[in-house]
Amino acid sequence: MKHIVKIMTFLVAIIATWISLLQAAMIPQSHTWLLPLYFIVSLGCYGLFMVGVGLMQFPTCPQEAILLQQDVIEAKQFLKRKGVDVGSD
Repeated sequence: MKHIVKIMTFLVAIIATWISLLQAAMIPQSHTWLLPLYFIVSLGCYGLFMVGVGLMQFPTCPQEAILLQQDVIEAKQFLKRKGVDVGSD
């Protein structure tokens, strides 16, 4: 619930800034209407950056990898017993 409050506060602040720039005419009108587009592009870049950081910091779990390999071997044996071709090992 706290996260949604942060997001909503951020969006309200962005919208208020955009409206104030439209009203104050400090920035040319042609540039002000592009601010939402710039915001969306910036948000996409930020999202891609965070995904990249998350992938770089992804923890390795050797114990889970061993368990997963055992499950795959067990599943292949089960499918072979049922007559399903699971490819070569």
